[in-house]
Amino acid sequence: MTTPLRVVVADDQTLVRTGFRMILTADGIDVVAEATTGVEAVDAVRRTRPDVVLMDVRMPEMDGLEATRRILTGAEGEPRVIILTTFDLDHYVYAALSAGAGGFLLKDVTPEHLVAAVRLVRSGDALLAPAITRRLVERFAGRDADALHRDLSALTPRELEVLRLLAEGLSNAELAARLHLSEATVKTHVARILAKLGLRDRVQAVIVAYETGLVSPTGRPA
Repeated sequence: MTTPLRVVVADDQTLVRTGFRMILTADGIDVVAEATTGVEAVDAVRRTRPDVVLMDVRMPEMDGLEATRRILTGAEGEPRVIILTTFDLDHYVYAALSAGAGGFLLKDVTPEHLVAAVRLVRSGDALLAPAITRRLVERFAGRDADALHRDLSALTPRELEVLRLLAEGLSNAELAARLHLSEATVKTHVARILAKLGLRDRVQAVIVAYETGLVSPTGRPA
């Protein structure tokens, strides 16, 4: 029997938490805890060890950014974190992605997209809406000094090509189709890119692609 996917929902708005719980449980996803502050979110994750955390950015006591950092720092079997935001994007969202969050969702997400996003991120893929990613990078590009000085010379031409396509928000399956490769080969390329650049996941790889100028905020090669 397949173990249900386990989720923690962290948001200070009761209606948001209740709505997300109803949507997820209706699809067989187990909401193991809810949190109204960043402090509660960190505690809930430590107690319940979920697969995915839906994390609001702005919460009392501790914001979602700091909570994300604490959850993803040095923990074994750490969950994937999805940042919840609105169209009023700010530097907290960008910083949370840089800290290792697995992606972001707008709070007006459809039920179908919410369920698909949680399952996608749990599988290890990235949740990157290209239009929103470009808006973030265009607004905050150049603020990550480490990324700006990261050396891409260790990457092969094929790995650079894969990194460019990652920055478009393509999944492994879409990358495989675009490059006429197997998904296994794509996963190998992505793993090598992360290892060579010292990155934790493909979200950070996308940020590096923009910050180093490999891809411009318009989505075209720089």
